[in-house]
Amino acid sequence: MGETKWVAYLRVSTARQGRDGLGIDAQRDAVTALVRNQGGRLLAEYVEVESGKRNDRPELQRAITRAKVSGARLVIAKLDRLSRSAAFLLQLRDSGVRFVAADLPNADETVVGIMAVIAQRERELIGQRTKAALAVARRRLAKEGRTLGNPNGAQALRRARKGNRAAVAAVKAAASQRAEQLRETLADVLAGGHTSHSAVAAELNTREIEAPRGGSWHPMGVARLRGRLGL
Repeated sequence: MGETKWVAYLRVSTARQGRDGLGIDAQRDAVTALVRNQGGRLLAEYVEVESGKRNDRPELQRAITRAKVSGARLVIAKLDRLSRSAAFLLQLRDSGVRFVAADLPNADETVVGIMAVIAQRERELIGQRTKAALAVARRRLAKEGRTLGNPNGAQALRRARKGNRAAVAAVKAAASQRAEQLRETLADVLAGGHTSHSAVAAELNTREIEAPRGGSWHPMGVARLRGRLGL
C-alpha cells in the first residue's frame, strides 16, 4: 500500500488575518502534526479568506479537486474552519473526498455519516408517507374496478429510456465530470509549455495526479482527456 498523500485547507475570516498570518500558523502547525503522526506527505496547501457563513469557497473547491485527482486526503486544522453548516458538510461527503479534522481526528466521514443518517431517516419517512398514499389510492380505484398500475413497470422504464442506454450515459457523464475536475490542472500544464501528449502525461505523473482509472498517465489517456475538454 502506498504512502498517504494529504491536501491541506486553511481558513481565516478576515483579510487582515490572511495578510498577517493570524490563525494560519496555528492551523498549519496542527496540520503538520497530524501528517507527521499519521505518516505520509503533504502535496498542497490551500488558504481561504472567507466568512464561515458562506459556502461558496473557491479555495476549498480547489482543495477538494486536488485531493480527488491525486488520490489524497483532505485535512482541515479545525472542524469549525470547514463549516458550521450540517448541510454543507453533507455536500462535502457527497463529493466523495476523504477528509479529517486535525483537532478531532475521529470526526471524519463517520461524523458526517451520522448527520446523513438523520437526513436519510427523513427521506424514509417521506417514502413511507408516499407508499401509504399510494395504498389508499389503489384501494379507492379497486372499488371502482380500476388499477393504479406500477409506475416502475416495464412500460415506464422504456418511456424513460432506462437500461443499457442509461448505463452508457451514466458512464459518459462520470467521465465528463472527471475531465472537468482536471480542466484547471491540464490548462496549467499546457501553459507551462508541455504540449505533446507524452509531455503532458509526464508532467501529470510528476504532480502525482492520478489517471481516471488510477495509476499513471499515458499519452493515450491524455489524448482522450484533451479531446473531452477541447484543449
